[in-house]
Amino acid sequence: MERREIIRRIKKYFTLKELVCNHTYNKFGESAWQFLDTKLLHTLLVIREDILQTPMVINYSGHYQRGLRCNVCQLVKDKVNANQVYLSAHCLGKAFDASMKTVTGAQAREMIKRHEDKLPYPIRMEKNVNWLHIDVRDTSNQPQPKITEFNG
Repeated sequence: MERREIIRRIKKYFTLKELVCNHTYNKFGESAWQFLDTKLLHTLLVIREDILQTPMVINYSGHYQRGLRCNVCQLVKDKVNANQVYLSAHCLGKAFDASMKTVTGAQAREMIKRHEDKLPYPIRMEKNVNWLHIDVRDTSNQPQPKITEFNG
């Protein structure tokens, strides 16, 4: 599926403000789509439409760092101020954290595992959290399993 079609379809479920931090949206407006990885958008669409089939929330009131994070987001600033390198997949436009009203993070991860054949790309999922973290960061030069789990 081409990027333009992915974005057209994903707009049925998410506004751009839900996918990028408020700093990025305030500066770039609707052109901020450019910062989101196509593989991530396609994966989010498949998880929303074909696997979970339930509403998902990424950024919402008071929580603006669950999609793309920019250099002035507090999580990033804290790492910089502590002189730590911070290359989260969120900063690269390759990750999201979502919550669902009808399923828990653990239930969502299990549903995704059961339907991993539907995933268009390999993903990483964070374990032992009450939300759903998904990223499409390529972590090796070797073939990857469809799903890799990690502790944050």
